[in-house]
Amino acid sequence: MYRFLLTPRWWGINLFVVLAIPFCVFMGTWQLGRFEDRVQSHEQAEKQPDPSTRAAKPLDELLPVDKVTSGRPAMATGTYGDQFLVPGRELDDRQGFYVLNLLRTEGGKALPVVRGWLPGTASGARVPAAPQGVVTVTGDLQASENIHSDGVDTRGGLPEGQLGMISAAALVNLVDYDVYDAWVTLPEAEAGGTGGAMKPVPAAAPAGSGLDLKAFQNLGYTGEWFVFAGFVLFMWFRLVRREAEAVRDVALGLVPEAGPAGGPEGGEAGPEDSRPEAGPEGAGASEGEAAAQDLAGKTPETAQGS
Repeated sequence: MYRFLLTPRWWGINLFVVLAIPFCVFMGTWQLGRFEDRVQSHEQAEKQPDPSTRAAKPLDELLPVDKVTSGRPAMATGTYGDQFLVPGRELDDRQGFYVLNLLRTEGGKALPVVRGWLPGTASGARVPAAPQGVVTVTGDLQASENIHSDGVDTRGGLPEGQLGMISAAALVNLVDYDVYDAWVTLPEAEAGGTGGAMKPVPAAAPAGSGLDLKAFQNLGYTGEWFVFAGFVLFMWFRLVRREAEAVRDVALGLVPEAGPAGGPEGGEAGPEDSRPEAGPEGAGASEGEAAAQDLAGKTPETAQGS
């Protein structure tokens, strides 16, 4: 009954099932592993002390920025140079902008320093001037922003002196010197001038270190892959069962096998196919044959008497 499984069509179906189920299981396991990694990193982050409370270290010792060094206090010495305003940044449910200055270090590289936040719009804003001369700053270390970071403006076309994303890739086109692939935010407020007192910008948690929406997306994808594997197996059993029932019906004679001529059992004419047509000509021919049979059945004397 199940010999149909060896036909070329079913070979293709079986091969798809054999490849699809392990693939779905592998992808579901991989997504589950991603979720478990995020849970583990979240638990480790809760056990560790707040990065901002740890002792400050020189900037070069904390680079490159990762989940461990993100938020750690970093020290750098240099002089403030170019200044940029970063619009569209929210703090305490209010819209405003960051004030960012590039600190030219002794090695020639510049470190982006967010000196604070001011409310309002960045266009035409008057901000406190940066300190003059050689300064040593201590700020919470942050990784460069990307297009998925909160508040980033990727539309472009910003006025001169404004910056949509705090990253070395965005700054390298605006200045003619090297920029660190990191930035720091000052934990203490600077005294303001005509623009008012700036508020410190709190350091953000490193990406992927908490149970955010992406973590639960990984968990949802895990369920989807396992459900799809079960669906493939269910559909295979359903197709096999339907095909087996069709073969059984043919074997029991419940469904006639289709012959080459399209009729039952090779297209031979049945009893009904041998009947004469019921048209006018067919009716006349039948009456003539009946009369001839009657005459043939009579004797010559009977025929003359009639």
